[in-house]
Amino acid sequence: MEKKIWITGASSGIGRAVAEKFAKEGWKVAISARRKEILDEMAKNPNIFSFPLDVTKEDQVNEVFSKIMENFKYLDICFFCSGTYNPKYEQKIDAKKIKSTMDTNFLGTVHCVKSVESFFKNKKSGQISIVSSVAGYRGLPNSSGYGPSKAALTNFAESIYFDFKKYNVKISVISPGFIKTPLTDKNEFKMPFLKSTEFAAEKIYEGLTNSKSFEIDFPKQLTLILKFLRILPYKLYLFLVGKLVKR
Repeated sequence: MEKKIWITGASSGIGRAVAEKFAKEGWKVAISARRKEILDEMAKNPNIFSFPLDVTKEDQVNEVFSKIMENFKYLDICFFCSGTYNPKYEQKIDAKKIKSTMDTNFLGTVHCVKSVESFFKNKKSGQISIVSSVAGYRGLPNSSGYGPSKAALTNFAESIYFDFKKYNVKISVISPGFIKTPLTDKNEFKMPFLKSTEFAAEKIYEGLTNSKSFEIDFPKQLTLILKFLRILPYKLYLFLVGKLVKR
């Protein structure tokens, strides 16, 4: 039977690379993002189909999912990757910018998961994968909106894991380190272990299709360090990160 996947945030970065990877592997791929012209260009690939969407609009999410089901009939995987990030707004507390980040990164994904909930529970199989970030492991300097939005996503994925497991539906979370995308290009600091979107897509494809793990994290050189920092007591963690910031 033909394999089918829905990918949000597919117009650039990790989402686009993952869409192209799955299409290359013969999957039928529904792609969503706000930039219709880019999606339509990508849809020249015979395995890719454009469904423009603003994930912050819940009614629109439901409508687009209905359109995808009319066309695809079923889905094996939903890969929710929509996200926004602008470091110049992260260095101070700006409630409006934080709300905008949470609306896209967190609530936008919640809207998407809710739209497919009944389908997957009735199907009693399949996978919903949520793209978070290692930035959500613990609080980081100059990350007043992005980090908290990713921490919320990871916690959300952990929370719904138990409910969906009752229906034989897998929940997974993606925790990338620094991947070269239009979003990370905005960073003004040297990003350790920076990897390409193609590298990320390979890791994600392998993880979604061949792994039973809840978390898919990469590159390991970075994620192992951050996982270690995550388990440290606050006093030691805050001391070490403070030292790094002074450098």
